Amino acid sequence: MRAGDGRALRRGAELRVPGGVKDRMCLLLGATGVGKTLLVKRLQEVTSGDGKGDLGEPPPTRPTVGTNLTDIVAQRKITIRELGGCMGPIWSSYYGNCRSLLFMIDASNPTQLSASCVQLLGLLSAEQLAEASVLILFNKIDLPCYMSTEEMKSLIRLPDIIACAKQDITTAEISARKGIGLAGVLDWLQATRRGDG
Repeated sequence: MRAGDGRALRRGAELRVPGGVKDRMCLLLGATGVGKTLLVKRLQEVTSGDGKGDLGEPPPTRPTVGTNLTDIVAQRKITIRELGGCMGPIWSSYYGNCRSLLFMIDASNPTQLSASCVQLLGLLSAEQLAEASVLILFNKIDLPCYMSTEEMKSLIRLPDIIACAKQDITTAEISARKGIGLAGVLDWLQATRRGDG
């Protein structure tokens, strides 16, 4: 399957989490302040909600300094390991057998875009992530100052990155604050796990 064709891999890997328990795991990475913690909390709300669709006010969050493990239970249980943006220099310690990766970019912060691009290039060139499915999330599209996906793709030359990448790469616009696009994120997470059995 060609990278960037919009389809997710149908296979995934299981990582050993502390305590020797095997679990499906996905890495969630991105710069500090892009909305990773809020995304995980909103995904939990969506999967445990009563189906109303209105998530209400966003829960309070603080920047992640270390790592957070969160279980999302929809069709299957998926464990998301969120790594703090300040941990960028040691993210590679957590790549392990990662087969799915969420990478978040703040669509409302053009000054952070170049740093996010450098981080993304580092992830895509990592040998341990060569077979990972990658979902790039452009977050905060609910803010009036957000850049369009086309603007961001152009600024970071995403078509060129996708053409050279070994990974299958998908992109999505979301708002973790408002809940926009979260159903698509859950669908992608489930699709990348279908080969696990």
